[in-house]
Amino acid sequence: MTDWDCELYLKFERERAQAARDLIARIPPLAPRKIVDLGCGPGNSASMLTLHFRGADILGVDTSGNMLAAARERLPVARFIQQDLKDWEAEEQVDLIFSNAALHFAPDHHKLLARLMSFLNPGGVLAVQMPNVLQDAAHALMRMVAVDGPWADRLARVAKTRAIIGSLDDYYSWTAPHCQTVDLWQTTYVHPLDGHDAVVDWFVGSALRPFLNELQEDEIPAFLAQYRRELEMAYTPQSDGRVLLLYPRLFFVARK
Repeated sequence: MTDWDCELYLKFERERAQAARDLIARIPPLAPRKIVDLGCGPGNSASMLTLHFRGADILGVDTSGNMLAAARERLPVARFIQQDLKDWEAEEQVDLIFSNAALHFAPDHHKLLARLMSFLNPGGVLAVQMPNVLQDAAHALMRMVAVDGPWADRLARVAKTRAIIGSLDDYYSWTAPHCQTVDLWQTTYVHPLDGHDAVVDWFVGSALRPFLNELQEDEIPAFLAQYRRELEMAYTPQSDGRVLLLYPRLFFVARK
Protein backbone atom coordinates (compact mmCIF):
# COMPACT_ATOMS: atom_id res chain seq x y z
CA MET A 1 0.00 0.00 0.00
CA THR A 2 2.48 2.61 -1.16
CA ASP A 3 -0.09 4.95 -2.67
CA TRP A 4 -3.50 6.19 -1.63
CA ASP A 5 -6.55 4.09 -2.48
CA CYS A 6 -8.63 6.71 -4.23
CA GLU A 7 -11.76 4.57 -4.44
CA LEU A 8 -11.73 3.78 -0.72
CA TYR A 9 -11.06 7.41 0.20
CA LEU A 10 -14.02 8.55 -1.91
CA LYS A 11 -16.31 5.95 -0.31
CA PHE A 12 -16.86 8.62 2.35
CA GLU A 13 -16.75 11.64 0.05
CA ARG A 14 -19.96 13.16 1.40
CA GLU A 15 -18.71 13.04 4.99
CA ARG A 16 -15.20 14.27 4.12
CA ALA A 17 -16.56 17.10 1.94
CA GLN A 18 -18.52 18.74 4.75
CA ALA A 19 -15.41 20.21 6.37
CA ALA A 20 -14.20 21.60 3.01
CA ARG A 21 -17.59 23.27 2.46
CA ASP A 22 -17.50 24.77 5.95
CA LEU A 23 -13.97 26.07 5.38
CA ILE A 24 -14.91 27.70 2.06
CA ALA A 25 -17.94 29.31 3.70
CA ARG A 26 -15.72 31.13 6.22
CA ILE A 27 -13.34 32.62 3.63
CA PRO A 28 -13.90 36.42 3.66
CA PRO A 29 -15.14 38.19 0.49
CA LEU A 30 -12.52 37.49 -2.15
CA ALA A 31 -12.27 37.47 -5.94
CA PRO A 32 -9.15 35.34 -6.40
CA ARG A 33 -7.41 35.00 -9.74
CA LYS A 34 -5.00 32.29 -8.59
CA ILE A 35 -5.80 29.53 -6.09
CA VAL A 36 -3.57 26.73 -4.82
CA ASP A 37 -5.11 23.62 -3.26
CA LEU A 38 -2.39 22.00 -1.13
CA GLY A 39 -3.00 18.29 -0.59
CA CYS A 40 -5.74 18.34 -3.20
CA GLY A 41 -6.42 14.59 -3.14
CA PRO A 42 -8.83 13.38 -5.83
CA GLY A 43 -9.96 16.90 -6.71
CA ASN A 44 -13.09 17.06 -4.56
CA SER A 45 -12.13 20.31 -2.81
CA ALA A 46 -10.78 21.79 -6.07
CA SER A 47 -14.19 21.13 -7.63
CA MET A 48 -15.86 23.08 -4.82
CA LEU A 49 -13.39 25.93 -5.20
CA THR A 50 -14.11 26.07 -8.93
CA LEU A 51 -17.82 26.46 -8.28
CA HIS A 52 -17.37 29.02 -5.50
CA PHE A 53 -14.70 31.16 -7.20
CA ARG A 54 -15.68 31.05 -10.85
CA GLY A 55 -13.00 32.00 -13.34
CA ALA A 56 -10.06 31.48 -10.97
CA ASP A 57 -7.00 29.50 -12.05
CA ILE A 58 -6.59 26.51 -9.74
CA LEU A 59 -3.41 24.55 -9.07
CA GLY A 60 -3.68 21.32 -7.09
CA VAL A 61 -0.64 19.86 -5.31
CA ASP A 62 -0.46 16.30 -3.97
CA THR A 63 2.07 13.50 -3.50
CA SER A 64 -0.22 10.70 -4.66
CA GLY A 65 -0.23 9.68 -8.31
CA ASN A 66 -3.54 7.84 -7.84
CA MET A 67 -5.21 10.88 -6.32
CA LEU A 68 -3.85 13.20 -9.01
CA ALA A 69 -5.07 10.92 -11.80
CA ALA A 70 -8.57 11.06 -10.33
CA ALA A 71 -8.32 14.84 -9.89
CA ARG A 72 -7.28 15.40 -13.52
CA GLU A 73 -10.16 13.27 -14.75
CA ARG A 74 -12.61 15.02 -12.46
CA LEU A 75 -11.49 18.59 -13.13
CA PRO A 76 -9.65 18.90 -16.45
CA VAL A 77 -9.84 22.72 -16.34
CA ALA A 78 -7.46 22.82 -13.37
CA ARG A 79 -3.72 22.10 -13.26
CA PHE A 80 -2.29 19.46 -10.93
CA ILE A 81 1.29 18.67 -9.97
CA GLN A 82 2.87 15.87 -7.94
CA GLN A 83 4.85 17.36 -5.07
CA ASP A 84 5.03 17.25 -1.30
CA LEU A 85 3.13 20.26 0.01
CA LYS A 86 5.91 21.12 2.43
CA ASP A 87 8.26 21.64 -0.55
CA TRP A 88 5.88 23.62 -2.75
CA GLU A 89 6.93 27.14 -3.68
CA ALA A 90 4.80 29.65 -5.57
CA GLU A 91 6.06 30.63 -9.02
CA GLU A 92 4.21 33.91 -8.51
CA GLN A 93 2.07 35.43 -5.78
CA VAL A 94 -1.37 33.87 -5.34
CA ASP A 95 -4.67 35.00 -3.83
CA LEU A 96 -5.84 31.91 -1.94
CA ILE A 97 -3.97 28.94 -0.50
CA PHE A 98 -6.46 26.29 0.53
CA SER A 99 -5.60 23.09 2.41
CA ASN A 100 -8.27 20.66 3.52
CA ALA A 101 -7.18 17.71 5.71
CA ALA A 102 -3.57 17.72 4.50
CA LEU A 103 -1.37 20.22 6.33
CA HIS A 104 -1.07 18.00 9.40
CA PHE A 105 1.20 15.71 7.33
CA ALA A 106 3.82 18.48 7.20
CA PRO A 107 6.20 19.28 10.08
CA ASP A 108 7.25 22.60 11.64
CA HIS A 109 4.00 24.49 11.22
CA HIS A 110 5.39 27.64 12.83
CA LYS A 111 7.86 27.90 9.93
CA LEU A 112 5.56 26.52 7.24
CA LEU A 113 2.74 28.99 7.89
CA ALA A 114 5.04 32.00 7.65
CA ARG A 115 6.36 30.59 4.38
CA LEU A 116 2.89 30.03 2.94
CA MET A 117 1.74 33.51 3.97
CA SER A 118 4.72 34.97 2.10
CA PHE A 119 3.34 33.51 -1.15
CA LEU A 120 0.07 35.47 -0.83
CA ASN A 121 -0.77 38.77 -2.44
CA PRO A 122 -1.83 41.54 -0.01
CA GLY A 123 -5.38 40.70 1.01
CA GLY A 124 -4.84 37.06 0.10
CA VAL A 125 -6.09 34.23 2.31
CA LEU A 126 -4.63 31.07 3.80
CA ALA A 127 -7.51 28.68 4.65
CA VAL A 128 -6.69 25.44 6.48
CA GLN A 129 -8.56 22.50 8.02
CA MET A 130 -6.85 19.63 9.84
CA PRO A 131 -8.12 16.63 11.78
CA ASN A 132 -7.36 17.20 15.48
CA VAL A 133 -7.50 13.58 16.56
CA LEU A 134 -4.39 12.75 18.56
CA GLN A 135 -6.49 11.86 21.63
CA ASP A 136 -9.32 10.30 19.61
CA ALA A 137 -10.14 6.69 20.57
CA ALA A 138 -9.85 5.28 17.04
CA HIS A 139 -6.39 6.81 16.61
CA ALA A 140 -5.23 5.74 20.07
CA LEU A 141 -6.33 2.19 19.24
CA MET A 142 -4.39 2.04 16.00
CA ARG A 143 -1.25 3.06 17.89
CA MET A 144 -1.99 0.44 20.56
CA VAL A 145 -2.44 -2.34 18.00
CA ALA A 146 0.77 -1.22 16.28
CA VAL A 147 2.89 -1.86 19.37
CA ASP A 148 1.08 -5.05 20.42
CA GLY A 149 1.77 -7.73 17.83
CA PRO A 150 4.42 -9.43 15.70
CA TRP A 151 4.83 -6.18 13.75
CA ALA A 152 5.72 -4.09 16.81
CA ASP A 153 9.40 -3.71 15.87
CA ARG A 154 8.38 -1.99 12.62
CA LEU A 155 5.28 -0.12 13.71
CA ALA A 156 6.40 1.31 17.05
CA ARG A 157 8.32 4.02 15.20
CA VAL A 158 5.22 4.91 13.19
CA ALA A 159 3.09 5.01 16.34
CA LYS A 160 5.51 7.48 17.92
CA THR A 161 5.72 9.75 14.88
CA ARG A 162 2.03 10.41 14.29
CA ALA A 163 1.20 13.89 13.08
CA ILE A 164 0.89 16.33 15.97
CA ILE A 165 -0.80 19.65 15.32
CA GLY A 166 -0.74 22.74 17.48
CA SER A 167 -3.43 24.32 19.62
CA LEU A 168 -5.72 27.17 18.63
CA ASP A 169 -3.38 29.44 20.61
CA ASP A 170 -0.44 28.17 18.57
CA TYR A 171 -2.09 28.83 15.22
CA TYR A 172 -3.11 32.30 16.30
CA SER A 173 0.44 33.16 17.39
CA TRP A 174 1.96 31.63 14.23
CA THR A 175 -0.35 33.48 11.81
CA ALA A 176 -1.17 36.79 13.55
CA PRO A 177 2.21 38.47 12.82
CA HIS A 178 1.66 37.88 9.08
CA CYS A 179 -1.99 38.81 8.61
CA GLN A 180 -4.69 41.42 9.10
CA THR A 181 -7.21 39.00 10.58
CA VAL A 182 -7.33 35.37 11.62
CA ASP A 183 -10.47 33.33 12.25
CA LEU A 184 -10.02 30.11 14.23
CA TRP A 185 -12.49 27.44 15.32
CA GLN A 186 -12.92 23.75 15.97
CA THR A 187 -15.85 21.51 15.01
CA THR A 188 -16.53 17.92 16.00
CA TYR A 189 -18.37 16.17 13.18
CA VAL A 190 -20.57 13.17 13.96
CA HIS A 191 -20.59 10.59 11.17
CA PRO A 192 -23.04 7.66 11.48
CA LEU A 193 -21.18 4.85 9.69
CA ASP A 194 -22.48 1.41 8.73
CA GLY A 195 -20.89 -0.60 11.51
CA HIS A 196 -17.34 -1.24 12.64
CA ASP A 197 -16.22 -2.42 9.20
CA ALA A 198 -17.04 1.03 7.84
CA VAL A 199 -14.96 2.65 10.58
CA VAL A 200 -12.04 0.43 9.55
CA ASP A 201 -12.54 1.39 5.90
CA TRP A 202 -12.60 5.08 6.85
CA PHE A 203 -9.17 4.83 8.41
CA VAL A 204 -7.68 2.41 5.87
CA GLY A 205 -8.36 5.22 3.41
CA SER A 206 -6.54 7.75 5.59
CA ALA A 207 -4.84 7.49 8.99
CA LEU A 208 -3.98 3.77 8.90
CA ARG A 209 -1.93 4.07 5.73
CA PRO A 210 1.44 4.78 7.42
CA PHE A 211 1.01 1.60 9.51
CA LEU A 212 -0.14 -0.61 6.65
CA ASN A 213 2.71 0.57 4.43
CA GLU A 214 5.17 -1.04 6.85
CA LEU A 215 3.43 -4.43 6.87
CA GLN A 216 3.83 -7.41 4.59
CA GLU A 217 0.77 -8.05 2.45
CA ASP A 218 -0.13 -11.20 4.39
CA GLU A 219 0.07 -9.33 7.73
CA ILE A 220 -2.50 -6.68 6.85
CA PRO A 221 -5.64 -8.82 7.40
CA ALA A 222 -4.47 -9.81 10.91
CA PHE A 223 -3.63 -6.21 11.82
CA LEU A 224 -7.02 -4.95 10.62
CA ALA A 225 -8.87 -7.79 12.37
CA GLN A 226 -7.20 -6.90 15.67
CA TYR A 227 -7.95 -3.22 15.12
CA ARG A 228 -11.61 -4.04 14.40
CA ARG A 229 -11.87 -6.05 17.64
CA GLU A 230 -10.60 -3.07 19.60
CA LEU A 231 -13.07 -0.76 17.84
CA GLU A 232 -15.94 -3.09 18.80
CA MET A 233 -15.11 -2.58 22.48
CA ALA A 234 -14.69 1.19 22.15
CA TYR A 235 -17.66 2.05 19.91
CA THR A 236 -21.12 0.81 20.89
CA PRO A 237 -23.44 0.41 17.89
CA GLN A 238 -26.69 2.35 17.81
CA SER A 239 -30.07 0.58 17.70
CA ASP A 240 -29.91 0.57 13.89
CA GLY A 241 -26.44 -0.98 13.86
CA ARG A 242 -24.63 2.18 12.89
CA VAL A 243 -21.56 3.44 14.72
CA LEU A 244 -21.10 7.12 15.50
CA LEU A 245 -17.62 8.30 14.53
CA LEU A 246 -16.87 11.59 16.26
CA TYR A 247 -14.25 13.48 14.29
CA PRO A 248 -12.84 16.80 15.60
CA ARG A 249 -11.31 19.18 13.08
CA LEU A 250 -9.37 22.41 13.61
CA PHE A 251 -9.83 25.34 11.20
CA PHE A 252 -8.22 28.71 10.61
CA VAL A 253 -8.58 31.38 7.94
CA ALA A 254 -5.84 34.03 7.89
CA ARG A 255 -6.01 37.12 5.65
CA LYS A 256 -2.71 38.77 4.78
